[in-house]
Amino acid sequence: MDHIGARTYILERLRNELPGERSYHSLEHTLDVYASAIDIAEKEGVVDEEDLTLLKTAALYHDSGFIVQGLDHEQQGCVLVRDHLPGFGYSASQIQRICDMIMATRIPQSPRNKLSRILCDADLDYLGRTDFKLIGDLLFAEMRTFGVLATELEWNQLQVRFLERHSYFTVTNKRLREPVKQQYLTELKQWLSDNLK
Repeated sequence: MDHIGARTYILERLRNELPGERSYHSLEHTLDVYASAIDIAEKEGVVDEEDLTLLKTAALYHDSGFIVQGLDHEQQGCVLVRDHLPGFGYSASQIQRICDMIMATRIPQSPRNKLSRILCDADLDYLGRTDFKLIGDLLFAEMRTFGVLATELEWNQLQVRFLERHSYFTVTNKRLREPVKQQYLTELKQWLSDNLK
């Protein structure tokens, strides 16, 4: 597997082809998920070298479908994976494992194995980090641009519903991110209480 080649290829495409309106689903988000996946895998302590390479590749390609279209971007990402990763020496079984991880990140997340659980937690790692508001604002801006919602009230109602339903899957994120996420949920509920009077 030529992971470096596969990484260089997709980062260049993301840099040049992602729509500028994608303020959240951006190159920066992909790099953040990539770093978070590596960090979580190291903390979990149960990922061998090949699995780590597959996980890193899935992190890099997990939102690549946004290059093609907004809807079903996970499926489109898998099309890109199947079209291009054989040229970087990835086998059919390795590509299938990468696609399984990418598809698991579709909301609601549905990881069925260890690597998918790590990638899902990396994808939403920010929900329990200090940059929650900053990254959330990027998602709010993107959703407004694409007409998904219009007001801060709608956004915060959506955030409360999402945080109430979301669960982390790894021991690492349950321990490190879940308590902070719950604090944000409490704050958002208070905001809604204050603004719905």
